[in-house]
Amino acid sequence: MKLVAGLGNPGSKYEKTRHNAGFWWLDALASAERATFRRESRFQGAAAKASAGGAELWLLKPETFMNHSGQALAALAGYYKIAAREILVAHDELDLPPGVVKLKFGGGLSGHNGLKSIAASLGTQDFWRLRIGIGHPRDNAASEREVIDYVLHAPRLEEQQAIDAAMRRAFEVWPLIAAGTMEAAMLKLHSKT
Repeated sequence: MKLVAGLGNPGSKYEKTRHNAGFWWLDALASAERATFRRESRFQGAAAKASAGGAELWLLKPETFMNHSGQALAALAGYYKIAAREILVAHDELDLPPGVVKLKFGGGLSGHNGLKSIAASLGTQDFWRLRIGIGHPRDNAASEREVIDYVLHAPRLEEQQAIDAAMRRAFEVWPLIAAGTMEAAMLKLHSKT
């Protein structure tokens, strides 16, 4: 991995909302790596430099709002010549219940506007995703308005506890991810969920 991005919306209004699960995970990763975010206007976000296994690693929190996340990722990846397959995107996932976290490469975008923006900006869907389950409002027949309302509100206490536990499990496999041993990371992570 050369770039790890967390998806969310900037500002205190959105800080505790389900849609910011990617930011939550990335903030914890930055803390563990002793990396400090700085506003980088050329990358349209807050970026931090870390070292993973002796290699340079960029952390990025786009400040373009979720639906335009790809602009920030493409700017940083293009500047540092980072290939899509060297990018991990941590994001909220409606299709997984709170407490479940999955790692995957490529594939569909599940209607996630942040992922759609990234795929459009990079010109490919072939990047890694850390899918942090937040659950779905009521059932899969929820209207688009209900889904938007759901992701833009804070999780209930029991949901937050389950999400936090899932993110801790993802940290347990971070050394494998950082080393690029993604199959081993997936096997270990998915056997715990």
